[in-house]
Amino acid sequence: MSDDLAKLIKTARRAVVFTGAGISTESGIPDFRSPGGYWSKNRVIYFDEFLRSREARVEAWTRIFDGRSSIRAATPNAGHRAVAKLVERGKVTDVITQNIDGLHQKGGAPADRVIEVHGNATFAKCLECGLRHEFEDLEGPFKETGEPPACRSCGGIVKSATISFGQPMPEEEMERATDAALACDLFLAVGSSLVVFPAAGLPIAAKRNGAKLAILNRDPTELDHLADLVVNAEIGPTLSRVVGVN
Repeated sequence: MSDDLAKLIKTARRAVVFTGAGISTESGIPDFRSPGGYWSKNRVIYFDEFLRSREARVEAWTRIFDGRSSIRAATPNAGHRAVAKLVERGKVTDVITQNIDGLHQKGGAPADRVIEVHGNATFAKCLECGLRHEFEDLEGPFKETGEPPACRSCGGIVKSATISFGQPMPEEEMERATDAALACDLFLAVGSSLVVFPAAGLPIAAKRNGAKLAILNRDPTELDHLADLVVNAEIGPTLSRVVGVN
């Protein structure tokens, strides 16, 4: 099966890689939605509750600062490096990711080629003016005062730069991702269960527009029936073998 994937990649002229949590679990970052994952242990704080409730914001920020070490300590694995190598070779135009860990960029993929449709958990943003805030600057004052962060520029609500439940998807990133999906001739979905919409609609759009669809995941997905190729295997070892990197 990996040989078939290698052939698809070799013949593609304009490929897109779409990644989910499965590529990062091999770096020690837990899958949020699986049994035993983050959302089985923590209640969901919806976006509207975060906006209207100081207590919800305090709870959210407490979780962030208590759990941030796992993302800070994580390093890119063979899968991230293989994807970066495909971009470097000019085979892959864009890396669309549902992940919020920044490991594609750490693994060598140019930041302007990575489209983060669910945001990024390594920094925060003001919901009013969009100003970026670093967690290192926010953690001390929060732990000293117990007050959720406010924007240093406009005083607005500051939130992790991830997309929460009930929060609108980022328009610019979704537009870029859609354009990339419709322009590709191979859409390679890696490490995603392909159940979280609207992002999971991207491989469907690519397939309907004439692209080949290949899925690499440890377990079956909801879109296997649409795929030209399905490979159920470990992601890092498979991609590194296909791409020819360590």
